[in-house]
Amino acid sequence: MMGVAYKRNSAVFSDTVGAEEAETLLEWLQKHPKGKLDLAACTHLHAANLQVLMAARLAIHKYPTDESLAAWVKTALHTA
Repeated sequence: MMGVAYKRNSAVFSDTVGAEEAETLLEWLQKHPKGKLDLAACTHLHAANLQVLMAARLAIHKYPTDESLAAWVKTALHTA
């Protein structure tokens, strides 16, 4: 389980991103409203994090390479 690595202007999601990451993700998004989100290496995203992404309405820079997860995220964010 790797979670989210926060960089200066990007949040890089990898492997499983659990519910415990949601609050930190929200705080990072509030501080970086133009930050980039890289979900390419993410294999599981807890719904709490998806809700944060839905509320933030920030563009996803890279969607998960896992096709089913990418479809789920795109549908939830209305980008499909």
